[in-house]
Amino acid sequence: MPPDFATIRQLLAATRGGPFPDFVADFAHAPGTKVVFGSGAVQRCGVFARGLGSQRAMIVTDRGLADSGHLDRVAASLSAAGVEWSAFVGVVENPSTDTVDACVASARQNQADLFIGLGGGSSMDTAKGCNFLLTNGGQMSDYHGSGKATLPMLPMIAIPTTAGTGSECQSYALISDAVTHAKMACGDKKAAARIAILDPDLTLSQPPRVSRVTGIDALAHALESAVCRKGSDISRAYSRAAFALLSQHFLEVLRQPDHAQARAAMLVGAALAGTAIENAMLGAAHSAANPLTAHFGVVHGEAVGLMLPHVVRLNLGDPAARAHYAELAAPLGLSADDLPAWIEQVLAQANLPRVLPAGLLTPENLPRLAGEAAAQWTAQFNPVPADAAVFAQLYAAACGSPLPA
Repeated sequence: MPPDFATIRQLLAATRGGPFPDFVADFAHAPGTKVVFGSGAVQRCGVFARGLGSQRAMIVTDRGLADSGHLDRVAASLSAAGVEWSAFVGVVENPSTDTVDACVASARQNQADLFIGLGGGSSMDTAKGCNFLLTNGGQMSDYHGSGKATLPMLPMIAIPTTAGTGSECQSYALISDAVTHAKMACGDKKAAARIAILDPDLTLSQPPRVSRVTGIDALAHALESAVCRKGSDISRAYSRAAFALLSQHFLEVLRQPDHAQARAAMLVGAALAGTAIENAMLGAAHSAANPLTAHFGVVHGEAVGLMLPHVVRLNLGDPAARAHYAELAAPLGLSADDLPAWIEQVLAQANLPRVLPAGLLTPENLPRLAGEAAAQWTAQFNPVPADAAVFAQLYAAACGSPLPA
């Protein structure tokens, strides 16, 4: 249920360090997803599925999570609640239209009436993509953009096992075209999870590399949503709350992977950042990252992380963005101008790349990548306008040295 206005006032006061103003501009706010948090909360999945009217739920996950035992935990909860279940374990990183098509075939065969996205953003994106096609037909490209599903969609429960994408609190699926590898953001409010189960115990099994790349992605979500052109006082309140948790606990998780409180804070922070995106948008760091993943296979979190400090430096030229960055940086004892260097220090401590691999970008392929980045949907929401020429400069800066002639 959406929070009441008193709760929103408290959230704003807590994250801005002062009382909520007596006057605020008109706004619309609809979180949409019920969030359930707590150690062992995954055991309630079956009760929630039954409450949503499900008789045949389908768990959408990957082979690694199936082997880890997480799938068994969810399945046991469903069985205990009298809900039949099936599982699609074909999720892959950066799911493509082929992945979604395979999931749709499984859902049809098993007559699924509810989806459970178990895993990282890829699992939840696959489940959402499957939901579009199973209920509304067509192909994923038909839903590229926002609000293009005309028919009702099946309910979904999201269970993140990583603290990263915040997809559990978003209505968008990010699916790659299997032929062109271009990423399509397909969104519709009906695709959002009805319930998101945040169980920090599930994140304890993350490999260190997954914790690194998903954590920096979550930090980028908080930073980009805080300054994007579509932001509002409400979305920025979520961004600030997310950044406060993530910036404080990201490195703690890397130092002590079994630190339960830090894991819990990261999971909540990622969900808050996802809620911020749902009520705002992202910016140039994600626009620049997507072509790097599509053409060179750079892991999404790594690509976003290494582009982020350069985008923040660009955005410091916008007075409003600078002010929002200053609000984020102040609790860290930093100024807005300090943020890019702080991000680079975090990347170094997390053992994540700070420059693109040598030879990846060339004078020949740079124009193509810059053009693709400028054409990304999120680029239009960056506070500083970013065309292909600007993205070419950002990519050049991320190389760490001049491009060869």
